[in-house]
Formats: sequence, C-alpha cells, structure tokens
Amino acid sequence: MTGNETDSGALTPKQMRAIEALLKEPTTAAAAKDAKISETTLWRWLQEPLFSAAYRTARGRLLEGTLTALQAASIRAVETLRAVLDEAVAKPGERVSAARCILEFSLRAREVLSVEERLAYLETMLEAQENRKGKAA
Repeated sequence: MTGNETDSGALTPKQMRAIEALLKEPTTAAAAKDAKISETTLWRWLQEPLFSAAYRTARGRLLEGTLTALQAASIRAVETLRAVLDEAVAKPGERVSAARCILEFSLRAREVLSVEERLAYLETMLEAQENRKGKAA
C-alpha cells in the first residue's frame, strides 16, 4: 500500500479532487494545478491501479451523461431539420442543407446499426465455438 491510500483502499480527498480536476481541465498540468498537487504526483497516481480505475470509471460516467444529453437534444435537432425542410419560405439552399443532413445522418446510423448487428453475430459465433472447444477438451 502506498502512502496515498487509506487503510480501506479508498481514495484520499486529494485524489478525489485530482479526478474531478482531470475531468474538467484540458491538460494534466492544469488538472494538477487545480487540484493543488504537483504534476509528478498526479502522474504517479495515474500509474496506480486504484486511482486509474477510479478515473476511468468517473470518465465513463461523464461520457454516459454527455451521450444521454446529446440523445435528448437529437430529437429536437431532427425536428428542426424537418421544419426547415418543410418550411415553404426557407431558402432552397437551407432546405437542401437540411435534407443533406437528414440523409447523411440516416445513412451513418444505418451503418452503425449494421456493424453492431454483425459484431453481435460474430461474438455469438465465437462464444459458441469456444463452448464447443471447452466441451471437447
């Protein structure tokens, strides 16, 4: 156990501040300054499994929240594009731009869904193959 961990293995308050700073600052130097620790200390903590795992978890939660907000806003964005597309007084260029956005995003979404389906199929096949090998051994 390092001197930076508590007996229970939890992060110290300084380490928690460092994780918060890492999530909001653009660089590790700025994060270290914000957390009132040295860059060397922050770099060392990032090498520790407990700290780096906690940082990855916090970063994942932040990303999930961001994606949820984007998904909620995407409904309004599509409604806005459709309104521009359907607006009779909109300039032709604006309508074409809205139509292009709708088509491009629709095609990209279809590609993503297709890749997800293919990946799920391959994972299922690989798992079945591994199960067969395990039973044969």
